[in-house]
Order: sequence, then C-alpha cells, then structure tokens
Amino acid sequence: MIPNSNTKLFQPALIKEALKQAFVKLSPAKMFRNPVMFTVWIGTLVMAGVCIWIAAGEQTQGSLLYNAIVTIVLFKTLLFANFAEAIAEARGKAQTDSLRKTREETPAKWIQAVGAMYVNEIKIVPSSQLKKGDIFLCEAGDIIPSDGEIIEGLATIDESAITGESAPVIREAGGDKSSVTGGTKVLSDKIKVKVTTEAGESFLDKMITLVEGASRQKTPNEIALTILLAGFTLVFIIVTVTLKPFGDYAQTPITVAAFISLFVCLIPTTIGGLLSAIGIAGMDRALRANVVTKSGRAVETAGDIDVLLLDKTGTITIGNRKATHFYPAHGVNEKHFIKAVVLSSMADETPEGKSIIELAGVDPLSYHIQNPQFIKFTAESRSSGIDYEQVKIRKGATDAIRNLVEKAGNTFPMETAEQVKEISSNGGTPLVVSENEKVLGVVELQDIIKTGIGERFERLRKMGIKTVMVTGDNPLTAKYIAEKAGVDDFISEAKPEDKMHYIRKEQTAGRLVAMMGDGTNDAPALAQADVGVAMNSGTQAAKEAGNMVDLDNDPTKLIEVVEIGKQLLMTRGTLTTFSIANDVAKYFAIVPALFIASIPALQRLNIMNLHSPESAILSAVIFNAIIIPLLIPLALKGAAYKPIGASALLRRNLFIYGLGGVLVPFIGIKLIDILVSLFI
Repeated sequence: MIPNSNTKLFQPALIKEALKQAFVKLSPAKMFRNPVMFTVWIGTLVMAGVCIWIAAGEQTQGSLLYNAIVTIVLFKTLLFANFAEAIAEARGKAQTDSLRKTREETPAKWIQAVGAMYVNEIKIVPSSQLKKGDIFLCEAGDIIPSDGEIIEGLATIDESAITGESAPVIREAGGDKSSVTGGTKVLSDKIKVKVTTEAGESFLDKMITLVEGASRQKTPNEIALTILLAGFTLVFIIVTVTLKPFGDYAQTPITVAAFISLFVCLIPTTIGGLLSAIGIAGMDRALRANVVTKSGRAVETAGDIDVLLLDKTGTITIGNRKATHFYPAHGVNEKHFIKAVVLSSMADETPEGKSIIELAGVDPLSYHIQNPQFIKFTAESRSSGIDYEQVKIRKGATDAIRNLVEKAGNTFPMETAEQVKEISSNGGTPLVVSENEKVLGVVELQDIIKTGIGERFERLRKMGIKTVMVTGDNPLTAKYIAEKAGVDDFISEAKPEDKMHYIRKEQTAGRLVAMMGDGTNDAPALAQADVGVAMNSGTQAAKEAGNMVDLDNDPTKLIEVVEIGKQLLMTRGTLTTFSIANDVAKYFAIVPALFIASIPALQRLNIMNLHSPESAILSAVIFNAIIIPLLIPLALKGAAYKPIGASALLRRNLFIYGLGGVLVPFIGIKLIDILVSLFI
C-alpha cells in the first residue's frame, strides 16, 4: 500500500541510511556524474594536500588550522549534497517494503497445456516459474501470482495491497476491466488468467525499481540544466584562475585556500547539490498520489502540458445516467404514469433503472402485481418492460417506442415528440413509456456532471492548459455537456482514430498533449500523447502504451499529475534562481577580503564589514555548505504552487527566491563572521 503524503520528511531510520549513502556516494565514479559537485570534490582533495604541505613546513599558505577548517567545510559540503540525494532515494526505498511483501513467492494453479490445447489438469507451481502466455486459475481466497489478463470468468478482487483502497473491485473477461496485478487477492468467484509478463518484469517489479530510483534517468530538462551549471562552473574556473595575475600585479599573495573557497562559493553548488534530489522527489510525490511514473521525464513533461484530453463518461460526468424528471403525456394521469414507469423498471438492474424507481419514491411490490412477465432489454428491440394480466408496458428509445405505437395504428403525440427534442438538446437521454401501444410519457435521464469539476477546469485554465472533452455522444449532447462543465473544446462521436488525429494536430502546432485511457482502443493515443495516463484497472495494452499508471483508476488524476509536474519544474527553477543569486553576497564577502590589504579602496566593497580576510572566506564557505541541508525540505516537498499564470509565477519567484537569494546570504555570512571572529 502506498504510504500517505503525511509521512515525515526525516525519520531516524531514513536519516541513518541516508548518512551511510552520503559517504558511499563520495566514490569518484558517482561524483563524476555531477560536474558541479565533482569540482568541489577535486577542490577538497587539493585542500587536503595543502594541509599536508603546511604540516610539512610550508609557510606561505596560512595557518594549518585555517586550511584544515576550509578542508573540513568543503568535505561537509560534499556530504550535505550527497545526503540530499540519498534522503530522497531512502524515502523511495522505504515505500517498497510493503510492495516487496506482495511480490513474495506465491503458489500458482497452473493449467497445463498439451500442444495448443489447455486441459483442465491443474498443477501447483511457484509464481516465479510462470512464463508469459501461461494460463492459471484463481479462486476465492487466492493471491494472484502474476500480472495478467482475465480470459474467462468474473471476480471481486481486493487491490488494497497496491492502491491502499479498501473497497474491492470487479474484474472480468473482455472489455477494459480485464487486467489483474500480481499480489492482489481474489475475494469471490473464479477466473482464468493469461500471464502477460515474464518473471521479474511484472508491474510490481517495475514499480519497486522505479520507486527505489535504481533506473531513474535524468530528464532532458535536468540534463540541460546540468550542462548550464557545468558552463557556469567552467566560467568561474576561468574567473578564479585569472585572479592570479591580478594578485601578482597588485603584489597580493593569494593562498590556495582562498582560490578554492572563491571558486566553490561562486559556482552554483546549492542547486548542483539538490538537483538530483528534486527529480527523485518529483517521482516520489507522484507515487504518493498513487500514480506510478515510468520515468522522471513523464512527470516533468506533465508540468509543460498545453492540452488535456479527458473522457466525458466517468471523468467529467458521474458515468451512470440518472432519472431527473417525469413528463406525462397530455391527458395522462401522473400517478398512472409513475406506476407504469416503476413497473417497467421493476426488473431493470441497471443504474438507470434503479434511479427511476428512486426518483418515483414508490416500492414496485406495493402494486401487488400477479404473475408478471419481465421483458429484458435487447439491442434489437431497444426497449424493456413488463407484461401482466392484459397490460403491456414498454420503456425504451424514442424510435423503438414510436415504431411500436405506429405499428399498432396509434399516433405518437406531438407534445411528446417536442419533449423528446428538448431533453436531447439539453444533453439528456429521453426514455419513452407506452402502455398497450399508447404513449404515456417520457422519462428524462441525465449524465450528472461531477461536483466541482468546473472549478478544476478553471484551475487548469489559469495554468494555461486547454481542456478537451472526448465523448461518443452526438454533437448536440456533447456541446451541452461541454458548455455546462466548462471545457474549452470537445470531440463528439469520437473513435480511436479521432483521438489520434486530434493529438497529432495539436503536437504539429507545437503543443504538448496529455490524455488518459483504460482500453485497448486507447493504446495508440496513449502512446502518441506526450503524457499518457493509463488506469490500473485497464488493459495491459493501455498500461504498456502510457508512461504513467494511476493506481486509483481516477481519470481526474491527470489534473493532479499536471500540478505535480509544474511543482517539480517550479522547484527546480526557484532553487536555481536562489543558488545563482547567492553568488552576489559571496562575491562581496571574498573578493574584497583578498585585496583589501594591498588595495585599501576596496574597503568600500566590504559592505558587510567582515572581521578579517580569513573570517570572510570561512564565513562564505560555511554558509555555502549549510544552505544545502537547510534547503533539503524544500527540495523534497516542492515549492508551493498556485495556478496564477506563467508570467505572474515568474515575477513571484524572482521576488521571493531572487531577492531572497541575494539578501539571505548577506545576513547569514555576517552572522557566521561574528561567530568565527571569536575563534580566529
């Protein structure tokens, strides 16, 4: 079960593991993957050599204590940066404990194959021996041993081990609810399942690997930022090196410690140390929303989405149409009409049929009908009903009842035809009721729009995202629902190729598109979309085509995923802004300190009035080190996101993190200088 989002950031067990990994990550092979921190690693080694040199008798590089402190602070800078990444990874690994329990060896009732035929002979084998294409049987109480597609039967399944949702779900052969996940439990009935994955490649295996970060690849945005930071690092290497001839010209000796301290403080070590942690935390936040992402790139791309495709049924609307009004025909007694409606729905087990009885507020048994014969709905008749005594009541589509009435020589009332047209134009579904081939009236069914969905769409609109409703309804109904729900556009009478065509059209225009789906017919569009979210209850084809899987099977989760993606990008941007802005204060701390003795005029640049050159350098490198762990909570939790538009968001972040990145170091370095001056 996925832990809830209230899990504490720093738990003792996680801190212990992260501290251990912080030292492990000091390996040159691991440090090399982060250019910024790798240069700090080299600088630390150089400073360690300088300390040994001073201990051997060197007199020009300052005191051993001063150089040793600089070395220790640089070493701790590395540890803090490694700790940030390690604590993010440790949080992910902690989440896999319960998932591993569901992946434990499970006995499988394997149905043996003889040639191309499967026989009923069952053999108990370990789940690890199941191969793709094998068939196994699951009965009530069995743990499903492997991912697969139900090929026969229907069952109630407990998926709480995966989703954390206690309510059981129904899975059945055929359709879009046939996929089952290894580790879940069958509560009732019996099913035959065909294995869809090889051993070690199940959904849970992939999920555990992704959560632990073992297969996490850097996203394009992250790679681009890494290149930018490497560029900054190269520039400041040149800046630092060129200070040597300036120092010689001004007859100012500059120690190795001063050079390295200046370099480490000027390069963007803050964002360099937190960059990986931000990416890992983004996937972690998605998982805590019960969305498994196949890559960090998917989460990141979600933050840049321009167009969002959403199914009408089950997403924008509740999905089950409900009876909302009864309209008796002219001259028909309302009570008589309600009786006919209730009796025609007496054996109707559909949500629509039940809602009709609920709206009527009458118990069908109260009519004491003797020997009723129930007429089931068929695609051919497009109607259902009841026969009793000399009465025949039918309820169905307008055309079906019209044909029935006119075939008997009766007329279809004009006022009923008008009522049918009005209901359809308002996005509803009319059901006409007849008794003995005479029209009694109309029942209006409406697909109820979910509460609060309009506010969600408005939230997306503020983010600059265009919402598109996809439905199989006719254009008139689709337009009514779209306007009432508040979506920006709609695709009516949609077929799989229509979704593909729309996605490609938007992508050709340079937009990023996201969509959700659960059926095999959604797979092409899910694969084509920049962000494809597949429902966990959907088919294996849909889950393989998408780059995210929603464990809660909640189609509106796309909205949350978009916000998580935007929060990831915003967190990375805000910390980059803060890190680069830090350089201003560090520059004013170190550069005047280097030349203040030989060029007294530079005293004007010592605006912080730092105690001495040595305390200024130490204060700057100490601040540079401690700011990394102080920002770890922000990197893991993410910067607060509000849908206020890109330009407004940029202004807000520049003010908070840009201005804050300039002011905070001035204050921090001065306070540290006061403390350092007491000991130097």
